[in-house]
This record gives sequence, C-alpha cells and structure tokens, in this order.
Amino acid sequence: MSLVGFSAVATVTLLLCVMTGPDRDDLDEFYTGYGSLSPMRNGLAIAGDYISAATVLGTAGVIALFGYDGVVLALSTALSLMLLMFLLAEPLRNAGRFTMGDALARRMPGRSVRIAACAVTIAALVPLMLVQLAGTGQLLAFVLGFSGETMETGCIIGLGILMISYAAIGGMKGTALIQILKMVMLLGSGAIVALLILHRFDWDPGALFSTAAANSGVGPAFLESGLQFAGPSPRIDMISAELTVVLGGACLPHVTMRMYTASSARQVRRSMSWAVSSVALFVLVITVVGFGATALIGRAVIAGIDPQGNTAFLLGSQAAFGAEVSTAETLLFTTVTTAVFLTLLASVAGMILACANSLAHDVFATRVQEMSPRREMALARVSALAVGVPAIILATLVQHRSLQPLVTLSFCLGASALAPALVYGLFWRRYTRTGLLATLIGGSLSVILLMPGTNLVSGSPVSAFPDADFNWFPFTTTGLVSIPLGFACGWLGTVLSGRAKSDDQRRQYEAVEGLILAGAARRGG
Repeated sequence: MSLVGFSAVATVTLLLCVMTGPDRDDLDEFYTGYGSLSPMRNGLAIAGDYISAATVLGTAGVIALFGYDGVVLALSTALSLMLLMFLLAEPLRNAGRFTMGDALARRMPGRSVRIAACAVTIAALVPLMLVQLAGTGQLLAFVLGFSGETMETGCIIGLGILMISYAAIGGMKGTALIQILKMVMLLGSGAIVALLILHRFDWDPGALFSTAAANSGVGPAFLESGLQFAGPSPRIDMISAELTVVLGGACLPHVTMRMYTASSARQVRRSMSWAVSSVALFVLVITVVGFGATALIGRAVIAGIDPQGNTAFLLGSQAAFGAEVSTAETLLFTTVTTAVFLTLLASVAGMILACANSLAHDVFATRVQEMSPRREMALARVSALAVGVPAIILATLVQHRSLQPLVTLSFCLGASALAPALVYGLFWRRYTRTGLLATLIGGSLSVILLMPGTNLVSGSPVSAFPDADFNWFPFTTTGLVSIPLGFACGWLGTVLSGRAKSDDQRRQYEAVEGLILAGAARRGG
C-alpha cells in the first residue's frame, strides 16, 4: 500500500507542476507565481518549506532519544519562524524581488554582492539537500522492507530526478502547491496519530511523559536538560545549538524566498500568521509522537534501528495502533509514510529552486545588459539541473554516514552569514558593500573552519567519522563563536570602509528606507 501511495503522490504532484508551470517567457510567474496564492495557502507553503524532512524525522528522533532536549529543539524551530515573522518578513518582501541577492543588492548594487549571496545560498542549502536525498533510500528501505545498497542508490537517483523536475517545470507556484499538499497530509495524519497515542494513555500527558522516562533507560534525566549534550559544558552547548536553530532556520534562502510571493505587506503578515500556526501545531504533534515512540517501544529499540532516531516518527505511528491493526489504521499509516515521502520530495524541490533562481538571476543574468525573460527562465531550468545532479551524486556517496554534521552546517551558515547580512542590510544605515562582503565571507569561513573540529564529525560512535578523532572544538555547533564573528566581520568591514563610504551608504539607505521598512512604494525590478 505504501508503494501504491508513493506512486500516486509522485504522479499527482508532477501533474500539478505541469499544469501550473509558467509560460516560457514569464519570469514573475516562475520566480514568484505572481503572488496569486491566498494568505492561507501561501502560509502553508512557507511552513512546508520550513518543515523539511530533516526537521520531521530528525526532530522526532531527538525527542524520542533525548526527551526534554528534543522538545526544546522543536520549540526553537517555531521560535525561529516567529523571529522571521516579526523582524524580517515585511522588510524582506519590500526590499527583494526574486532572490536573496535582490534583497541585499537593493542598497548596494553590484555583481560581487550578488555572487557572494549566491555562493552562500548554495553552500547553505546543498548540505540539507544531501541529507534528505541520502535519507530517501533508507526511508523507502524501512517502509517497503527491501534491502541492498543498489536499491537504495536507485531510489536516490530516481527521486532526485523527480525533484529536479518539480523545480524546473513548476517554478514557484508548482512547488508551492506541493508544499501545501504536504502540510495538509503531514499535519492531518500526524494529528490523528498523536490523538491515538494520547488515547492509549487515557488522555493524560503526564502518564505519557512518565512512561517515556521509565522506558528511556535513563530515568528522570529523560525529562531534564543536558542528556543530548555530553561535552565539557553541556548547558553552553545547548544554548549554542538553540541559538543556531533560531537564527539559522529563519534565514535559509528557500524559506526567505517565499516572502516574495506575497502581493502586499498585509498579505505577508497574514501568510506568516498561518505559517507560524501550522508550525506550532506540528511541534505539538511531533512532541506527542516522539514521546509516544519511547513510551510504547523503548529508547533502546529506537536507537538500535537507527542511532540518530530518524525512524522514530514512523515507529511511533506504528506503535499507536497496537497489536491488532485494522484496515483503517493501515490506511492511516500509509498516509503517514506518504506524507513523509512527500516531505522529502517537496523540501528538496524547494531548495533546488532557490539555488537555481539565485544562479540564474544573480550570477548569469547580471552578466548581460539586457537578458530576455525567456533566456533567463531557460537558464533557471538548466541551473536546477546543474545544482540537482551533483547533489544526487554526492548523496549516493554519503548515504551510509552520519549526516547530522551536514544539517548543522546549513543552520550554522544561515545563522552566522545570512542572518547578520540581512539584519545589517535591512536595518543599519551605514552598512557598506565591504561590510556586507565581510559578513558573508567571514561568517561562512568561520563555520567551515570550526565545523570539522566538532564532535559531530569525529570523536564519538555516532559521528560522521567514528573511527577518527580530530575533535578539538568542544561544542556540537559552531554558533557560539561563528555568529558573533559574522556580526563582528560586518561591523569591522563597515568601519574599515571609511566615513565617506558610510555616509554615502546612509544617504542611499535613507532614499529607500520608507520602501524597505514600510513598503511606502511598490518595489521595482
């Protein structure tokens, strides 16, 4: 039944992309879908881009294995979207047009700014693509019951081609419809599973949490902070990880690009309200399912099947039905697995689209004085292929390693390079081009230099290289050091630019301040 469900979803979603795909010379339709979605649908699409397969499977796994620490991580994801809603959503929509490069180049036009923005966009999103593509083969093997590396590799290649097709054919509107379908299925089926789990415990959350702690093998520590972080400073490590999630998740380019699909500032506010509500409901669902998996199955069983706990969401869903499974429960589990499968497809398609848009619009289109819309759209579709094919190849190579460092790398780049660049670029009057480039380059380099030294890469049995030990950085994420460095690089680059350039940038910012902060005039091309 799962195979039938997967095939049906793949067919329907591809058909949706073909039916809603833009004309060959309509850039606005390809990049933004003309802002034609209602606030509710656009909000579901934003939430769909934000809730990736790594979030669904990884966060449920952390909750099932580490209890309290996992709940804090889930709440951080919701807080991150609230940060985007209250601080960045409207200025981003007012300042940008199609890509992250547009928003940053509004005040500081220049090819160097756009190329740097494109490079950081690709660097931040490709690791997340690899995680989800690599997990595709393992997920299908678990659900469908087949084994063998060749079959898993074949699944990665086949589904990767499907994801490239979504991005290249459907554009922004096509991928939005897939995200909406994914959110409806994910929240609907997840909520029913969560209710079934609560029913097993007589609707008493306290009994659920107590049973989960009893079956965790660590007792009351399961309901206290610090279980996930075993370094010399677990509390500081936890703060660093949550800060990275809050700042990084809000600023990843495939999420921020959805701000440009709103037709007005009022629409973006209403869309973000729907998005935050959807993510908050998702956090409740995944908390109940994660604790339910530990309470009904046991932490040792979950860790034995997958040390990262990525199968906890599906295991919890299975356990909710009990020993006797009815036809209705079989259909529900099929819906759950299909929703997770669709989450994989939609998330990677959105990331490929964000990278392809940035390559075509920020790098190639700026080289030509007047590029025709048809040619730029063709470049965007070729760029989707250029990003997707290497991602598929790399995913087949890393599929049997721990992929947590790649997820962390993406969020660290978002928090350390993109977040400072957006905050400074949208709100600091004296921010200069040199400061912007220093932010993007300095923040990215600090993450890339520090990440190999974390315990996610080596030095522990669940690291990417468990047999090696070059762990010299005592934290799980780089955020505690790289985020301040990103902001410091932007400040230092601006100061070193000289007072004359800072004053010039202040005058340029004041000329567009009403547009950026209040949408006083409709953004132009």
